[in-house]
Amino acid sequence: MKISVLQWNILIVLASMLLFLPFLGSVHLFDWDEINFAEAAREMILTGDYSRVQINFQPFWEKPPLFLWMQVLSMKIFGVNEFAARFPNAMCGVVTLLVLFNAGRKLYHINFGLTWVLAYTGALLPQFYFRSGIIDPWFNLFIFLGIYHAVIYTFPAAENRIKNIVLAAVFIGLAILTKGPVALLIFGLCVVFYLLAKEGSWRIVSFKHFILFLLIVSLTGSSWFIIEIVRGRAEVVHEFVDYQIRLFSQGEAGHGQPFYYHFIILLFGCFPVSILFFLSFKRSDTDSDKQRHFKIWMQIMFWVVLGLFSMVKTKIVHYSSLTYFPLTFLGAWVILKVSVDEIIWRKRNSFALFTTGGLVALVLTSLQFVENYKEQIIALKIIKDDFAVANIMSDVRWSGYEFFTGILLLSGVIAFVFCVRLRLFEKGFYLLLFSTMFATWFASLLIVPKAEQYTQRAAIEFYESLKGKDCYVETIDFKSYAYLFYSDKQKPLNLESLKMKWLLKGEIDKPAYFVSKIVKEEQILHYNPQLKVLYRKNGFVFYQREN
Repeated sequence: MKISVLQWNILIVLASMLLFLPFLGSVHLFDWDEINFAEAAREMILTGDYSRVQINFQPFWEKPPLFLWMQVLSMKIFGVNEFAARFPNAMCGVVTLLVLFNAGRKLYHINFGLTWVLAYTGALLPQFYFRSGIIDPWFNLFIFLGIYHAVIYTFPAAENRIKNIVLAAVFIGLAILTKGPVALLIFGLCVVFYLLAKEGSWRIVSFKHFILFLLIVSLTGSSWFIIEIVRGRAEVVHEFVDYQIRLFSQGEAGHGQPFYYHFIILLFGCFPVSILFFLSFKRSDTDSDKQRHFKIWMQIMFWVVLGLFSMVKTKIVHYSSLTYFPLTFLGAWVILKVSVDEIIWRKRNSFALFTTGGLVALVLTSLQFVENYKEQIIALKIIKDDFAVANIMSDVRWSGYEFFTGILLLSGVIAFVFCVRLRLFEKGFYLLLFSTMFATWFASLLIVPKAEQYTQRAAIEFYESLKGKDCYVETIDFKSYAYLFYSDKQKPLNLESLKMKWLLKGEIDKPAYFVSKIVKEEQILHYNPQLKVLYRKNGFVFYQREN
């Protein structure tokens, strides 16, 4: 029975909801980014001020509000909790897979659209992002849609060009409202490199359409900034722009990494399509002009994003996540070409894939055994950070089945190698991608909660114990948003309570509780003998100051 396009779309919606929604709220939000955005959304609901982004009830100029509005709507429906904070990205996952399927089938055929979807969900990191509460999935989708419509606009003999330039502008404007003007920078760089790569392509772009694009981007992307200025909050816009410049020119504390950082992240984090990428430089004689055109754009998009975020001082894993779109497209393209013998799959390709997949599988398999040998590992003094050592010594219960994720991944790699020997390339690729997809899903269910217990669970349980109590809560000498969200901090009546000096030394009117890392305990108690240590757990120290 032939399945229609509509039926495929319905199946993708149902399958993606099964992939992204189950157990979505089963793990605490992770500091910083997940809790950061959820807290800003929570404070919008508390204050009723939906145009102003606040953290700890103070102006927060690092991000525009579009994603926060999504979280606010979700929290209005599901309550202020982890599920609600992550639900918008689960829905983004559904929309993203629909976009990939329909873009792929229009460009090639239904089978290619399905392969692109599988390549995206079968890579390790992309699936995790749709089960998170960070801002990047929607930001990336909006940029991709903007570039996608720019690609269609520049197709040979393109039709509906005004429609596509308008859509490109709207989506880039929405991306700016989601995370900031870097969206326009990425789009602009992709356009510039395309014009440089294709001689004479500048003639495609109408000057009127260019002006129309800028007008729509300006109206859409700057709408929130204009509202803030009109309301007399121009300083928020100024601070926002200053932060964006600082982010690119200076390394944010704790996020300065070497130039090759994102290359390594993509190689292992986007396995197996990262291995297929190296075959995507080959030219296909059977591709149409439109297909070659799209591929050029995807290659440009990949190198622009990777190059840009390799050069900036601040490097965080999700900064290169926009490359998942072109990377998975090129991976799907290689699968298509290898399956029809247009690209020759050689032994060295199998070796690279087996080696990389084997390393990832080994890490996933061995994680649970670290718990059994952690004292021996610490005795080797490889880990120099006392806080990290205390984290590792946390009492975390492993079920004993966590190694299954690595075995599942390795099974897919081995099955692929056997299929290659039988020249069943397409079947081998699908088995590999399905195995990595399910291995990732099980890792999010079995391993991620353990990581959360090691790194932050003790602190979050302390904050939750103070929820509803009439007291002050703060962290000392480390950055966190968890104490705000999980203690359900209300808008302070006493503005002095926002100052650390007053909480530590002033005449407080109710008890104050503090949390620090164990490495700072001696110093903190030396300067603040008035603090009483309640207990220590998993690298954290918990203090109380009576009023």
